[in-house]
Amino acid sequence: MTSDQISQAVAALRAGGVIAYPTEAVWGLGCDPHNERALARLLELKGRPAGKGLILVAASFDPLRPFLQSLDAEREAAVLATWPGPVTWLWPANTSVSPLLRGEHDTLAVRISDHPLVVALCAAFGGPVVSTSANRSGEPPARTREEVLARFGDALDFVLDGETGGRERPSEIRDARTGKVIRPG
Repeated sequence: MTSDQISQAVAALRAGGVIAYPTEAVWGLGCDPHNERALARLLELKGRPAGKGLILVAASFDPLRPFLQSLDAEREAAVLATWPGPVTWLWPANTSVSPLLRGEHDTLAVRISDHPLVVALCAAFGGPVVSTSANRSGEPPARTREEVLARFGDALDFVLDGETGGRERPSEIRDARTGKVIRPG
């Protein structure tokens, strides 16, 4: 990964593009969470029903705050203690959050990544980036850049170079209100 690569990825995001990048376990597809057209295009590329919702990844918690409602201090501290790392939390979403992001839910899936490339991408972009596995709905997620290119090719606006973080399983998903594990990691 080079700073030039990150700059190109950020330019694609700001232009409303859909990009691919490695995450902790699998390759992800991403876009600007504020761009409705980009969100719709990403969902179309995946063949993913809009009702399922998407994940936001960030380099730190503050850029996620505008998307989220407050939790009580004890619950928030418990969630923040798991980051950065491979735990995605379903956090009560602000009512202004696009249904294309949260799906048919009152929560939004959020994660603070510990993958250096994801951290660099989010920091350079200046906020969170949408993250969903690089696959069409119902298929296994791509684990290499080559798999991403074979599946999506020219449909993507930019594909970062890099490797996944080596985890075998995608992130654990938990409910921020209760701590309950929804999907083991």
